[in-house]
Amino acid sequence: MSDRQSGRPTSAKAYLAASGVFAVCMAGTTLPTPLYSLYQEELGFSELVVTVVFAVYAFAVIGVLLAVGNVSDTVGRRPVLLAGLGFAALSAFCFLFEGGVPLLCLGRLMSGLSAGLFTGTATAYVLELAPAGREGRAAFAATAANMGGLGLGPLLSGILAEYAPDPLVLPFVVHLVMVAVAAGVLLALPESVAGAKGLSAARVKAPSLPPEVRGVFVPAGVASFAGFALLGVFTAVSPAFLAQTLDVHNRALIGLIVFATFLASTGGQLAAGSLGARRALPLGCAVLLVGLVLLGGALLAELLALLVLSALVGGSGQGLALRGSVGAVAAAAPAEHRAGSISSLFVVAYTGISIPVIGVGVLSEPVGLEDAGVVFIVCMALLTVFAGLYLLRRPVPGRQ
Repeated sequence: MSDRQSGRPTSAKAYLAASGVFAVCMAGTTLPTPLYSLYQEELGFSELVVTVVFAVYAFAVIGVLLAVGNVSDTVGRRPVLLAGLGFAALSAFCFLFEGGVPLLCLGRLMSGLSAGLFTGTATAYVLELAPAGREGRAAFAATAANMGGLGLGPLLSGILAEYAPDPLVLPFVVHLVMVAVAAGVLLALPESVAGAKGLSAARVKAPSLPPEVRGVFVPAGVASFAGFALLGVFTAVSPAFLAQTLDVHNRALIGLIVFATFLASTGGQLAAGSLGARRALPLGCAVLLVGLVLLGGALLAELLALLVLSALVGGSGQGLALRGSVGAVAAAAPAEHRAGSISSLFVVAYTGISIPVIGVGVLSEPVGLEDAGVVFIVCMALLTVFAGLYLLRRPVPGRQ
């Protein structure tokens, strides 16, 4: 790792600061989650339109990861991350001046571009800024910033929407301030890619997998897909289920329940550090399966407590799978291919989170939200069983 760095920092402040920037960006991508019901009331669109809005975001993330996921290996981490913060700010402005579904879609497109630029690059940046001997802690900081930021978005907007004025304005103003602070922090941090070239050297090129990564990528990708699929089902179903079926309209509570999933993911990531990827990946799939069963039970029995329990259990399993996957791929990748390899992993992960959200939205029109959720829970449970069995038969090489 050090052969790519311009010099290791002498303290943990640099990689922790970079983790904070990472979290701020990711928080913006989930900020609208508790607010969609307000947009539906104001603009009069259906659950299917919410699905389209999400699909725009997901396809933007995947498109950026595929097209320029490895560009920071050439031009440096900071220019790519600054561009990501710029798109995050543009997304907030689109929501602030919301004038209909097209502008909402544009805001989600900008958000997807931001997340796509950050996901692989920021993970590599945090790992590279860590002092020698703290690589394990840095891997946890990077994945925790990713999932923690995704969880903080709905918590922040839910609280502001419920207890502060202008629920469709204030959350985005607050996030704009956070983005400005994050940009200042990023400008003060060192570049971690030695010999980084100018932006003119950037080329549109799909991330590639070097031979060293291929042995760990398939099991890591399978586990990541399964983990993000659970997040997709949960985020697609739970806010509308809480409002329409359980008559829970407190947006702070809705945001808190979604946040609990990502908080549990952070706990799972912490546990994965002591287990190693070889054990964390199949164990994560087993815990994911339990979480999916609990979520299906919550939908069928219409129980809030069971929904919360499914968030905690499923989030823990996703965290185990995510940190094991990222740690295995990052450890195997040569420094000059690190961001590209991690971006490839997140292409698989974001495909997993996209399919359930889009599918639930499409199915909810003819069969209803709960039945659509159950159909996809069954599909994701079968996938998780396959992933767990695959990882038991073909585990990640070594302890990782």
